[in-house]
Amino acid sequence: MYIEMTAVPTEQHSLDEWLAYLESIHSTSIDMGLDRVNEVAKRLDIDWSGVKIIVGGTNGKGSTCAMLESIYLAAGYSVGMYTSPHLLHFNERIRLNGIIADDASIIAQLAHIEKVRAEITLTYFEYTTLAALLLFKQHNVDIAVLEVGLGGRLDAVNIVDADCSIVTSVNIDHTQWLGNTREEIGFEKAHIFRAGKPAICSDPEPPQSLLDYANRIGADLWLFGKDFNYSGDKQQWAFAGRTQRRNALAYPALRGANQLLNASAALAAIESLRSRLAVPIQAIREGLLQASLPGRFQILPGQPTVILDVAHNPHAAAVLAHNLDGMAYFPYTHGVIGMLNDKDCEEVIKKMGRRIDHWYCASLPGDRARSGQDIATKVTALFPPDKDGLPTVTVHDTPVSAYEAAREKMANDDRIVVFGSFVTVAAVMQKLNKG
Repeated sequence: MYIEMTAVPTEQHSLDEWLAYLESIHSTSIDMGLDRVNEVAKRLDIDWSGVKIIVGGTNGKGSTCAMLESIYLAAGYSVGMYTSPHLLHFNERIRLNGIIADDASIIAQLAHIEKVRAEITLTYFEYTTLAALLLFKQHNVDIAVLEVGLGGRLDAVNIVDADCSIVTSVNIDHTQWLGNTREEIGFEKAHIFRAGKPAICSDPEPPQSLLDYANRIGADLWLFGKDFNYSGDKQQWAFAGRTQRRNALAYPALRGANQLLNASAALAAIESLRSRLAVPIQAIREGLLQASLPGRFQILPGQPTVILDVAHNPHAAAVLAHNLDGMAYFPYTHGVIGMLNDKDCEEVIKKMGRRIDHWYCASLPGDRARSGQDIATKVTALFPPDKDGLPTVTVHDTPVSAYEAAREKMANDDRIVVFGSFVTVAAVMQKLNKG
């Protein structure tokens, strides 16, 4: 594969210029396979002695990563965390001890990779994964928490020899890359498991393909409901693992119905690694209370009530719908939705159902964007207006114009939910931050 004739940035160029360059030099934005990135990783010598945890799954990855980071930091360890995608700024993807990496640090690593890769081309995600690993090695972090970008088997994060791997959930998404069934997708995700190492699965009904792969390679498989579980009441909850029980835990700061499942996966991983990284109960309590992750059932302070959720596949939409049902009464719910073409828009709309009284369907920018009109057509076909004329459906050029239309129409005691894509939530979040 040949590099296009594009000027190579230097360390004097901005991070935005570097990122634009990375987007330009590989023939496709997604190029599944580990041969190229593995070869560059060898040249870079990215390994260090810290504990590496890989987190994959259809939904719940980001929350599980955030809880692991927060708990280990509360226990006094140095922690690197790599997640994707970002909401507002690329730097959000790489954190060192809870602090977002600065431009200069990232640029230095990108420049180093650029010198070493020579004739090998890399995708944007492969470059940035290597940059994160180089930073974690440079800072010699005790623990690196790494979120899989897409699938598992052929994802760049899978070049890491994980000490513990977590699959949070297996559901239908990214079908053009991973397959059309849970069995096919489970097989792809299971490849982050390692022989003889803890392999945590918090999906209550894991696909047989995942179980078979874990058994075939001899992974130390921890299953939700068998090796770990949780129980709780309205005030507190408890975690039960193979040999440890953690009682009287406060509910995680991250909101939503699935967060105890995600927290349980994190605590199972922590238990499985206890011989290398001891974590006291107080650090778990503090860490769960301090974990934060923007855009995951994020309820903004003040009135009217605004909920931001990056739910962009049917499973995530079902969780969002359940979380909305658990809130207090609101006369009307206004839904701002924008989605990408490769997502199952119809099923996402079905999961939300008639909980949304007023739909504001936004077009998104870029090649993968779905038009607001297409979303509106699907909503109208699935939910024709009732005798009260609900739901109403309008079309908008951008998520921000959709959000502004919702704000104009709504009463102060209504609620707005913004969902459907990271792109949708990021656009509205940027608007809100500017005031």
